[in-house]
Amino acid sequence: MGRATARGASTTYEDRLRTLLEAVAAGATAPEEAARSLRDLPFADLGFARVDHHRELRQGVCEIVLAAGKTRSQVRAIVERLVADNVGPVLVTRADSEQRADVREVAEAAGLPVEEVERAGCIAMARNMPAPAGSVLVVTAGTSDLPVAEEAALVARLLGTHVELRADVGVAGLHRVAAIREELEAADAVVVVAGMEGALASVVGGMATAPVIACPTSVGYGATFGGLAALLAMLTSCTPGVACVGIDDGVGAGFVAARIARGSAGADR
Repeated sequence: MGRATARGASTTYEDRLRTLLEAVAAGATAPEEAARSLRDLPFADLGFARVDHHRELRQGVCEIVLAAGKTRSQVRAIVERLVADNVGPVLVTRADSEQRADVREVAEAAGLPVEEVERAGCIAMARNMPAPAGSVLVVTAGTSDLPVAEEAALVARLLGTHVELRADVGVAGLHRVAAIREELEAADAVVVVAGMEGALASVVGGMATAPVIACPTSVGYGATFGGLAALLAMLTSCTPGVACVGIDDGVGAGFVAARIARGSAGADR
């Protein structure tokens, strides 16, 4: 699922295309047959969605399917096309129990293993994952932040990193942050998931060696305004090396962290 590395490695998707082109060059496959195989390379138009198959070649990652707002039949159709026409892991996020059941059925029919994080509403088919490279540490301010943190951790794992998750180390008890100081120093990228006032990102940013991706959550009460208070605090952090994604954006945080970690380990260009 990772992109070609500086050492010349390639993705499984690129290998499949290369095999097809070599077969045409050798005369084993007719150009017309190859053209039929490639007709949906850029995207497949399902009417209600244009499934971007080319993303796996372009970025080394399949499209991530956001199930929220989609019908069961729409989610199922998109997943079936990704399974048929791509080769990397398939991830569906923010899915309800019925949508996840449909994804499990598609995976079972294809003989693919499934990894499900019910609390986060995520389900993935973990096929052809790249060898893990680099390390991502995901920390949460509170237990209520876990759904978003688990989403970020799953994304980072699927993209090919070693991931550890440490929950409930918020600033209300700084001794809890101190207890994971060695892990903060060892990680190639750190994701901080926090609601309320979002102060944990600045604290961790001042302790971690690696870049910190701050992910505000909508957890909280009072003047948190659905995560806006945490978002603004993280965006205005006085600690260098802290970057910020949107509210409840575990996918974005995990994706960026994995790219940083794999790049740090020399696995991605």
